Amino acid sequence: MTSTAPGLLVPAVDEDGAPFWDYAARGELRIQACADCGRLRFPPRPCCPYCRSFASEWRPVSGRGRIWSFVIAHPPLPPAYQERAPYPVLLVELAEDPGIRLVGDLAAESQQGPGHGQGQGHGQGGAPASGGPGGGRRRRPAQRAPEPRIGAPVRVVFEQPPVPDCPPLPRWALI
Repeated sequence: MTSTAPGLLVPAVDEDGAPFWDYAARGELRIQACADCGRLRFPPRPCCPYCRSFASEWRPVSGRGRIWSFVIAHPPLPPAYQERAPYPVLLVELAEDPGIRLVGDLAAESQQGPGHGQGQGHGQGGAPASGGPGGGRRRRPAQRAPEPRIGAPVRVVFEQPPVPDCPPLPRWALI
């Protein structure tokens, strides 16, 4: 990763990983595979760690997986990330090969989730809180993001960061 003027970290695209980012720009998740033994490998590299072949190909994968682990990012963080904190960063094992794990944060569409803005889960019995004794003004319920959990199914989504020439980044949405 490298840092940009707005302070966001962006991937350092090298020769081995360039196809991954080219496919990401098309909204496709593809993983490097050995053209001889057929095993997937990530991160991309010139030689297969299983059979030592230099033949490779890029295979499309479903983009689905399960949360293998996660952390909640809290300050201190680089300034460009402090406004978003706290936020979950996921380590996802792919459905096609649990040994292939990718990192990404939880996509906004997951954080809004079904029922977003409909007052679910706030106050007693799911009812919005009132402004005090006797009723009064009704407060808008606080938004609660879904919480990731180990083993939860997710799917990849790609999001273009506000950085020129940066490829879309893979993120994860709960399903």
